[in-house]
Amino acid sequence: MAATWTAPLAAAASSIAGMIVFLDPGHNGANDASINRQVTNGRGGTKECQTTGTTTDDGYPEHTFNWDVVLRIRSALTQAGVRTALSRGNDSALGPCVDQRAAMANALHPDAVVSIHADGGPPDGRGFHVNYSNPPLNPAQAGPAVRFAQVMRDRLVAAGLQPSTYRGTDGLYGRADLAGLNLAQYPSILIELGNMKNHEEAGVMETPQGRANYAAAVVSGITTYLAQAGTQVR
Repeated sequence: MAATWTAPLAAAASSIAGMIVFLDPGHNGANDASINRQVTNGRGGTKECQTTGTTTDDGYPEHTFNWDVVLRIRSALTQAGVRTALSRGNDSALGPCVDQRAAMANALHPDAVVSIHADGGPPDGRGFHVNYSNPPLNPAQAGPAVRFAQVMRDRLVAAGLQPSTYRGTDGLYGRADLAGLNLAQYPSILIELGNMKNHEEAGVMETPQGRANYAAAVVSGITTYLAQAGTQVR
């Protein structure tokens, strides 16, 4: 997996400058019992405010992986003139509930919303999957979010990442159980970049270069989508 996004990013920069992307590094840096509080799931039910996330077998936490990758994504987007906002401000404290994160994103009227995660799947499973809300609850979810998911999938594959062998279909996973996606009023996806319980993938996630490569692949997906969507995203 190589960081091959530099040229596409430079080419897209002029057309995407000033656009807005809301970045959500999944989970929190610290947790207490409050994360079990029930909040809306966006479909008439409830779910936990937050979950702790997973870890590699060596103890490297998902929340730290998510935070590091998002900081790298933010840096690259900023260089391209894209305006960004984050759902949490550090990797050491409690963060907002999943419904609050969605409300923060909606308030910005963003061109795209991206939540970064790593999965805790079966040890023999590997690969990424891009999640989107399905069945859709509004026009943004019915059209733009699906296109965003497809573009992101294609760019992750182009960067050398493997679609999940154990979840979703061909790297895509439409689902109804993620509150952040259900509550989104703008094109929103959640990416499980790999499986922390797979020894090989965990080894990549634990290295700075591995995280840089993941971030570069996601940046390619975001900038490609923004360049294609243009003003139609708003």
